[in-house]
Order: sequence, then structure tokens, then C-alpha cells
Amino acid sequence: MAWDWDKLQQQKKRGGSGGQTGGPPGMDEVLEKIKGASGKFPGGIWLIVVVVILFIVGTSSWYTVGVGEEGIVQRFGKHVRTTQPGFHLKWPTGIEKVTKLKVKLVHKEEFGFRTVKAGVRTRYAAGTAYAGEALMLTGDLNVAVVPWIVQYRIKDPYKYLFKVHNVRATLRDLAESSMRLVIGDRSINEVISKREEIAGSARVLLQKELNGAETGIKITTIEMKKTNVPEPVQASFNEVNQATQEKERMIYQAREAYNKVIPAAKGNAEKTIRSAEGYALDRVNRAKGDASRFLSLYEEYSKAQDITRRRLYLEAIQEIFPKMGDKFIVDADQKNLLPLLNLGKPEGGK
Repeated sequence: MAWDWDKLQQQKKRGGSGGQTGGPPGMDEVLEKIKGASGKFPGGIWLIVVVVILFIVGTSSWYTVGVGEEGIVQRFGKHVRTTQPGFHLKWPTGIEKVTKLKVKLVHKEEFGFRTVKAGVRTRYAAGTAYAGEALMLTGDLNVAVVPWIVQYRIKDPYKYLFKVHNVRATLRDLAESSMRLVIGDRSINEVISKREEIAGSARVLLQKELNGAETGIKITTIEMKKTNVPEPVQASFNEVNQATQEKERMIYQAREAYNKVIPAAKGNAEKTIRSAEGYALDRVNRAKGDASRFLSLYEEYSKAQDITRRRLYLEAIQEIFPKMGDKFIVDADQKNLLPLLNLGKPEGGK
């Protein structure tokens, strides 16, 4: 179909004069309007272009780094310098680009759950979508649910931006790997009761891995939430724990009884031994004393037998007579017994 050039020109004129044609203005019309507007200013269109360029250059040649931030300056995509908080100058847009990072802000990554709403009563979301992050195999081949939080800061902005393609994904992968490695070395009871110790070990291991990957991240803390076993086995696990606690209680009671009875028995045995030793020593010493006394008497007796025999007799009589009570001694030459009849009456009695 051949073009009707004259008819097309007439339609354009009618459209420009308010006709029925509603299409957008053509390039020629736009240029004509610009030329018309530039004619009203000294210097024409070039002055407008220069003003626009100066405005763009002026507004993009300076920047401000806020408190707690660092500015990373790139020139044609290459890192050239890092600036501290304050006012700075740079080359215009297209030559240099500034990326600001909050190096003092503490970021966090959550594993096994997500925070829905933070506040006085923080709400968390947990479910099958995050269950895979928290399910871990312990060293005694049990399954534990271990939710935790990693808090970190940007220590080296240059490494954070340019050394790793996706820092957040790398951090999450390394954090999950480190936590699974630490959990795999401990029993289920340790995982539940020693959360602070596990968090400390995981923090050291994760920081070592992040430094090796040159992520520019410093871990401030790892906080472990309440750890438990999966819900389907919680009842059985609680029964096992109760049985274990009962076992420990009985062991403690047996040890308590043992600590009471055994020391007492040892004390009584020691007391008996010491009493026997004392009795033996006493008997030996007495026997030795008696033997020594007998030997001394025998020596004196051998020197003067009559005198020694009489002294022994007198000493024996002196010891025996006081125990005999009243004694009546009658002379063998006594002929009359009447004077002896009143010996048992007091003096002056009738």
C-alpha cells in the first residue's frame, strides 16, 4: 500500500491545531519547543545544558558519612579509599560512587525461628519452614531442636563488600555448619543443660571460619534459645529424664548412707584397736613392774632371809588386820577369864 504523503501531513497539522488525532508529539515538535524556550535566555540551549551539568556535578561532588558509619568510595568500580564520619568531597556521579555501611550497628541472624514482632512481648514464628535449621544430631545419636541467634558487626567494610559475593548467605551457611559441628560432639543432656558453653564454642569456631573466608564480619555473641527434643518424642524423653533423676537420687542416698556408716565403722574399729593396744601395754607394764618388784624382794631375801621373811609377815598382818573388825587376843598364860568378860562394853558402863 503506497503512502499518501500529503494526506499524512494534513493529519499532522490538524492534530497540532487541536484536531482529533491524540498521539504524542513527535521529536520535531519537542525540538522546536526547546529551541523556542532557549531563545528567551541569553546563550540559548547550551546555557541550559551547562547549568544542568553544573547542578549535577555540584550535588554529586560531596557526601556526608553519619556517626557509626564508614564510606566506601569506588572510582569506576575500583575501591580507592574508606572515609570516616563527617563531610567529604568526591568526583561527580559516574566517576566515583559512595557506599555507606553502618559499622557500629549490631546485626543479627536467627536460626530455627523468625521474629514476627519485637517488643516487650516479642512474638516469634516457628514451624516447618525453619525446622530444618534447628534439627541437629547429637553425639549420642539423638535428635535435638536447637534454635539460636548470631549477632555480629561489620569489622572490615572493604572485605564485607568486595571479598564475598553474598555475605549474608555465607554467614548463615558457616553459622549452621559450626553449630552442627559443636552439637555433634555433645550428648543430648549436655545440649539441653550446657547452652552457654556450647554457644561459646560455636562462637570461636564460627569466627575462625569467617576470618578464613575474609567476610569482614566480627561475631559479638551467639545466644542459644531453649533447646529440646522434637515434640513427638518429648513425652518419652521426659520419662527417661525422670528415670535418670530417680537413679541419681538413689545413688546419692546410697552414697550418703555409705559416708555415714563406713566412717563410723572405721572409727569404732580404730577405737577398739587403740583400746586393745592400751590394755596390752598396761598389762605388759604391770607384769614388768611385778617382775621387777619380785626380783628386788628376792635380792633382799637372799641377803637376809630371816629379816626379810619377818618384814613380809608384818606387812601382811598390817594389811589384813584392819579388815578383820574386833579382835580378842588371849595370852596363853592367862588363867582366869573373868577379867575378859567386860572387854566389849564401853568404859564406865554397868
